[in-house]
Amino acid sequence: MESPNAHQWHPSRRVVPARQPAYTHDMRVIGAEFILFSMRQRRRSIAVTYQQFEVDRSNLSSHRIHDLERPALTSGQVRVLIDRFALTANNITYGIVGDRIGYWKFFPAADNWGQIPVWGFADVIESLNDEIPTGERLYGYFPMATEWVLSPTGIKAQHLIDGTEHRAALPPVYNSYSRTNNESYYQSELDDERVLLMPLYATSYCLYDFVCANDYFDAPHVVITSASAKTSIGCAYAFKEDPKTRTIGLTSSGQFERVKALDLYDEVYTYDDLQSVSTDVRTVIIDISGNGNVLSALHERLGDNMAYTSNVGLTHYDNNTMGPHYIRDRSAMFFAPGHIQQRAQEWGPGVFQEKSFKFWLNASIASRRWLEIDRHEGMNSVPQVFDDVLKGNVPADRGVVIKL
Repeated sequence: MESPNAHQWHPSRRVVPARQPAYTHDMRVIGAEFILFSMRQRRRSIAVTYQQFEVDRSNLSSHRIHDLERPALTSGQVRVLIDRFALTANNITYGIVGDRIGYWKFFPAADNWGQIPVWGFADVIESLNDEIPTGERLYGYFPMATEWVLSPTGIKAQHLIDGTEHRAALPPVYNSYSRTNNESYYQSELDDERVLLMPLYATSYCLYDFVCANDYFDAPHVVITSASAKTSIGCAYAFKEDPKTRTIGLTSSGQFERVKALDLYDEVYTYDDLQSVSTDVRTVIIDISGNGNVLSALHERLGDNMAYTSNVGLTHYDNNTMGPHYIRDRSAMFFAPGHIQQRAQEWGPGVFQEKSFKFWLNASIASRRWLEIDRHEGMNSVPQVFDDVLKGNVPADRGVVIKL
């Protein structure tokens, strides 16, 4: 630690200005953010239209940016200016299973168009709700749009619920928004990691907790497909701290060396080398890929030792028809919000969120050694970025954040 007298005058050296207290930098950052926010607020306050990115629900590669008339607020509502959001393969899954699980219902669009939800930050720029002032910063589930209207209800110090009528029957975890101004742990410098990794690593932690809650299905081995995917890596972070399991990562030949270099999985094999996966012990499969051919081959190879398969994602969405050896009676689609609701009932409100947040924070910081974030600006960047994610053109060691 530097001596408090380190900058006093001495004949042997010139005078050096005293170090500014740490809070001065923080105040400058906050001031700059406030000025930027004020500029954005003034710019939007005179707008009569807003934009949203819509996809053809039957063909995700067909999409448009739609200009719409800005709706007037009614009593109790707030208008938020969406600041940033992430785009990942997880969002593509939302679109693929949108009808089956209900993701299209969150932010409806006309005709056969749909809005794929994303996780992001937004700032309140207009409020007819006495409990939510302008300037509030919210983290949660938004459409890919320049702004949106929420109807806050169930307002607590650190979170609120969007009480918009059509969302009432949808999973509560997606309707909850964090009021980050009131979070003691909020760090604005982690905004990009939060929109990018928190939804994925929260799912990772849910999967780990699900396996633990089922006594590991009496299986000491856990096979994780699409091992280079961020949700898979999150699972590997969680299981690495658990001495009861041994993890086996499966990946493409092109990703093999990178996945090995992560040093998170106990074993790593390519999809062409499934014969190296041991068949001698009971094994749980966490499937992020949705590749029916790989799952069918794994199930055939493991046979009775295939204890359980948790189907999570569709990173290989174009090859997700299950093969002839797929064991359906020991496989099920995993739905993270349902698991979170169950834990809330068992542990009480907020306990699971606190555990998963701590896991996300530690894993996100650890991920900085391999993850690079590509930042894009404005709604006009969304179509190309979406196409890149849809086609799998975003390298596994990169993440995409769009700032509006």
